[in-house]
Amino acid sequence: MSIAPPLPAPPRQRVAVAMSGGVDSSVAAAWLLDQGYDVVGLTMRLWDHCETESGGTTTNQRSCCGTEDVEDARRVAQTLSIPFYVLAMQHRFEQDVVIPFVQDYAAGRTPNPCIRCNQIIKFQHLLEQAHALGAEFLATGHYAQLLYSPGQPPRLFCGEDPRKDQSYFLANTPWELLAKVRFPLGEITKEETRRLAQQFGLHLAQKRESQDVCFVPDGDYRSFFRRRGLLDRPGPIRGVDGTVLGQHSGIHRYTIGQRKGLGISAPHPLFVIAMDVSQNVLVVGPESALYGKMARLYHLNWLVPDMNNRQHLEVMAKIRYASPPVSATLEFGGEKNGEAMIHFHAPQRAITPGQACVFYQGRQVLGAGWIESVLG
Repeated sequence: MSIAPPLPAPPRQRVAVAMSGGVDSSVAAAWLLDQGYDVVGLTMRLWDHCETESGGTTTNQRSCCGTEDVEDARRVAQTLSIPFYVLAMQHRFEQDVVIPFVQDYAAGRTPNPCIRCNQIIKFQHLLEQAHALGAEFLATGHYAQLLYSPGQPPRLFCGEDPRKDQSYFLANTPWELLAKVRFPLGEITKEETRRLAQQFGLHLAQKRESQDVCFVPDGDYRSFFRRRGLLDRPGPIRGVDGTVLGQHSGIHRYTIGQRKGLGISAPHPLFVIAMDVSQNVLVVGPESALYGKMARLYHLNWLVPDMNNRQHLEVMAKIRYASPPVSATLEFGGEKNGEAMIHFHAPQRAITPGQACVFYQGRQVLGAGWIESVLG
C-alpha cells in the first residue's frame, strides 16, 4: 500500500496595494502582508513638479504623490520586503483630472478632483496595472467598507471611523470596479492605524496628512489657472436685484458661498450665490439667498440593483464631503436616463454645481450623482 504525497500548499493570493506614501496605504500593505497575502506595492507619479510663473518646474515636496511621498512609499516597501513599482501616470492624470478641473472652473462649477482621481485613475488605470502584475484585486487605504454576497454587486458602507469615513469619494465609482477593490482599514479608526504603523515598524507612523489639492499644493489657484491659459476676464458683480455693485476678476476665481475677496462693501455681508457664465456676471446676495431645496443631478451611478424602475426614492444625501447627510427625495420620472431631481426636506446652504451628491440609507451608500444646477 502506497502513501500519496502531501498536497502542495495553495498559492498565496496576490494583492496590489496603491501606496501613496502616507500612513493609511502603508498600514494596508503591512496588514495584508501580515495576513499572508502576496503583496505588491504600486505608487503612481501623478504630479511630481511645481510649475513656476516663468514656465519652468521645481521639485514639489508637498504634493501628495510627489517626490517625497514616492520615496516614503519606497522605504515602506523596503521595510516590508515586498516588490515595489513606480508607475508614470502624469499624462493620464493631466487628461482625466487636471484638464476637466480647469474646464469645470471655467464653466462656473466647483469640481472635486479627488473623486475623479479615485474613479478613473485608481480604479481604472491603476487596477489595469495591478491585473497585469498578476494581482487578483487592488487594495487602498480608504476608510470605507465593502461587503460581498454571491451573485450580487458589492455593497459599499461608511467606514467605522465617522471622522475619517471616505465613502463619499467612492460613490461615483461603478460597482464593477469596486468588486475588484479591497479596503483593509474600513473597520478601524485612524488612531488604530497609527498604532499599527508603529507595531509594523513603519517610519511614517506620525506623518501628517495632505489636505490640499495635490496639483495646487500652495493654494494659489490664480497662478495655476493662468499657467493653464485660463485668464482673468473681468465682469460685473450684481446684487439679486440686478444692481451693479462692483467688478469681479474672472468667474473661475469664485465659488458658491464665497464671502471673502469680493472687493465690494455693503451694510451687510454678501455671498456669491450664482454665476452666469454666458453673461460673465457674478451674482451676490445675503446669506439667506444661499439656501435652496432642489437641484438637478446628472451622471447618476448606482451601487445597488433595480434602481431604474423607481419613480421616487427617500434617501439621506450629502452635497459635499464635510456636510452631514440630510433627508431628501429623489425623483426620476420625466428626467433623462442617468438624471434625477433631488428635493431636500429642509433648505440646504450653498448647493454647488460640480460637487457630488451622495445617497445613503443608514450606513450603506446607494449611489451618487453630480450637481448640475440649483432650481430653488
